[in-house]
Amino acid sequence: MGFVFDFSAGNKDQRDLLGGKGANLAEMTNLGLPVPPGFTITTEACRAYLQDGGDPDGLAEEVSAHLGALEEKMGRRLGEAADPLLVSVRSGAKFSMPGMMETVLNIGLNDESVAGLAAQSDDERFAQDSYRRLLQMFGATVLGIDGEHFAEALDDAKRSRGTDNDLDLDAEDLRGLVATFKKIVEEHTGRPFPQDPREQLDLAVRAVFDSWNTDRARLYRRQERIPEDLGTAVNIQAMVFGNFGMDSGSGVAFTRDPASGNQGEYGDYLQNAQGEDVVAGIRNTVSLADFGDVDRKSHDDLMAIMTRLERHYRDMCDIEFTVERGKLWMLQTRVGKRTPEAAFRIAVHMVDEGLIGLDEAVLRVSGAQLAQLMFPRFDESAERTLLAKGMNASPGAAVGKAVFDSDTAVAWAERGEDVVLVRKETNPDDLRGMVAAQGILTSRGGKTSHAAVVARGMGRTCVCGAESLDVDARAKEFRVRDGETVREGDVISIDGTTGEVFAGAVPVSASLIVRHFEGEKIDDDLVSAVSRIMAHADGARRLRVRANSDTPEDSARARRFGAQGIGLCRTEHMFLGDRRELVERLIVAEDEATQEQALAALLPLQRQDFAEIFEAMDGLPVTIRLIDPPLHEFLPDLTELSVKVALEEERGEGSERDRVLLQHVRRLHEQNPMLGLRGVRLGIQIPGLFEMQARAILEAAADYTAAGGRPLPEIMIPLVASVRELDVVKGTILGVAEEVQADRGVRLDFSVGTMIELPRAAFLADRIAGSADFFSFGTNDLTQMAWGFSRDDVEAAFFSRYFDHGIFDVSPFESLDQLGVGGMVEMGTTKGRATKPNLKVGVCGEHGGDPRSIHFFDDVGLDYVSCSPFRVPVARLEAGRSVLAQRGASRTGG
Repeated sequence: MGFVFDFSAGNKDQRDLLGGKGANLAEMTNLGLPVPPGFTITTEACRAYLQDGGDPDGLAEEVSAHLGALEEKMGRRLGEAADPLLVSVRSGAKFSMPGMMETVLNIGLNDESVAGLAAQSDDERFAQDSYRRLLQMFGATVLGIDGEHFAEALDDAKRSRGTDNDLDLDAEDLRGLVATFKKIVEEHTGRPFPQDPREQLDLAVRAVFDSWNTDRARLYRRQERIPEDLGTAVNIQAMVFGNFGMDSGSGVAFTRDPASGNQGEYGDYLQNAQGEDVVAGIRNTVSLADFGDVDRKSHDDLMAIMTRLERHYRDMCDIEFTVERGKLWMLQTRVGKRTPEAAFRIAVHMVDEGLIGLDEAVLRVSGAQLAQLMFPRFDESAERTLLAKGMNASPGAAVGKAVFDSDTAVAWAERGEDVVLVRKETNPDDLRGMVAAQGILTSRGGKTSHAAVVARGMGRTCVCGAESLDVDARAKEFRVRDGETVREGDVISIDGTTGEVFAGAVPVSASLIVRHFEGEKIDDDLVSAVSRIMAHADGARRLRVRANSDTPEDSARARRFGAQGIGLCRTEHMFLGDRRELVERLIVAEDEATQEQALAALLPLQRQDFAEIFEAMDGLPVTIRLIDPPLHEFLPDLTELSVKVALEEERGEGSERDRVLLQHVRRLHEQNPMLGLRGVRLGIQIPGLFEMQARAILEAAADYTAAGGRPLPEIMIPLVASVRELDVVKGTILGVAEEVQADRGVRLDFSVGTMIELPRAAFLADRIAGSADFFSFGTNDLTQMAWGFSRDDVEAAFFSRYFDHGIFDVSPFESLDQLGVGGMVEMGTTKGRATKPNLKVGVCGEHGGDPRSIHFFDDVGLDYVSCSPFRVPVARLEAGRSVLAQRGASRTGG
């Protein structure tokens, strides 16, 4: 098996070897479509070149052999002076990558062959125009010269002629432009433009290989999660000329509208132009429909080919074509990129047309596309004033008055005002303000910061890390460096999809899809398409989907969105706001009696919380995690309190409460709270705390049962590393359960399990399963423990370098590290079920809403994933896609 394949030797299923472009050129050739002949240098050759730092052995000889066959077929030799064969060189990776090298056309032209081209075409202007295009593209793409130098020279030539249209340049003008371009090449490279046609070809091929590792290509792969080691193919193809005159031209076309998904004629055509002119917009194009008025035969031939290609590929196709003196040539086809709206419409339309089945329709869309449909968007036609740009942490559009603390956010929201909470960074005490706000803007932090994680969980729009903003919470303002100041009450708009921050109110449009999931009856074809695909995905999926929810409101919404229970109810969120003082009293209690008073005050509040959640989730399981974070998170900041006490003492106004509180803050302060007194350790250290929580849960369940409801609480003990830890706390819970059932005269359907978030727990899962009724993997903490770094600290510190070096292709906090953390999930599940075959196992970390991670969890055999309410539809869709993808792979032997 060699490095080079003729177009006639491949097919569309060889994208790994021939790249997407080469595979589709081969497919069109085999279909008998009018494709200029050529050959493809494989991705294997690229990988060998990049690994060895030069052409692999035998490549030059293979290229010569295939070039010779192409010359024989065309009856001309590359760059021959009298009648030159010219070729194009295009990159073409397995996945379409706009970050790759641009096309180079007209390779083979030089000072001698340009005269032969002029003679053969009987058109001096055409020949000189083709030569200047080669110099311009070769100089910018292969030799790395800033394209502005060529663009400025072209503009100068047009100004000298007194025109804005390059078609008004005559042969003499273009001859002068060729000379200017050759000078630019020599000035910037130190050598003349290469006149040897084969040297031009070899340099262009190497430039394609090298383009695989350019910054923009790597950035694109990172964003699209394309593997780094695929390499790109190179396509070498005989030239056909759209710049032969007004009976020639080039165009692009789609078999359906890539924006809406509707059927019709969509595309552009440009007379007397080569392909890059259409994309560059150097002149106004005509629509595909108007192309019929220009050249009816070529138009009708194109329409017939487009129909044939769409039916052959059974998908919307993106097509590039050229007309040379009235003859249509196909230069490329591929399955076209489309908007999320178009993706859902096209999938359902093709089902109705009999091209695909519903299984395939579900696989044609993605959870990421569905998520995009669920967020409100800014009206792109509206005028906008950009203030800053940060990280697009949580998609959507939010408009509101800037506020700089949670109390103000809550107060203003309660009086009916929309607010955007602006902070340097957020912490758990900001939760109330984040809930009240339409969106969150921070000047620090990244996509996995507290603000970002919580915002995504609540479906709030969030922009993080807008570093050009100087946020002064005390002054209640932020300043844009070298710009204006925004004060409390000023309206701002933030775009969580792009990371942009705007002054004033930018109009937004509501998401029809969210309104549909909320239960509103909407007569709309997009809503209908989403509904049909979701119904089929639900019917196919094995994995159940729960929600992470801490409030009755979120629980009710999650249920409307299709959640089959709650996989994580974080009880610490119930201790903030007005209840924080009660927690302070518990922490600073000097004796058991005072502790019991504080716990007694918290008990009815917790009980009411759980009662409302059970009502919202009647008949569905609710996994409730006992308090997990360290207690100092409920106390004032050590530095701020120290300063306050020092100032009070200096003024002789010392507060006994503040001094006592400071003592306890110092006592509880930890260098690394994540590894300190939290989770199960806290429950053992302060037994009454977990006992109070268990009593609140079970009493609420008993009351709701007596009222005719069906609560299904699952009490989850966090941070367990030892089966003995679990046994100690579980014994307390079972004791409380016996008391509650005896007091209330009801039998409760409840279970006690644990959160697997420590590597030791995963390794000892077979032992822990003996005492646990269920496992839930806390993949956020498990990722931190496995990698040995803190989510809040490391992203800004070194993640960018890790991306640059290919250590990460995506943050392990966004998508599960399947080898490391995933290996522990798989091991823990296998070991746990070895002890208890029917052990219920789920995941409640943020990865439970990540599409790629969901497929992994399905493969491992988990019972459910849990994610934020707004991610529930995404998880439902991806769980269905996982099953259907496996079903399709088994049918094809993949």
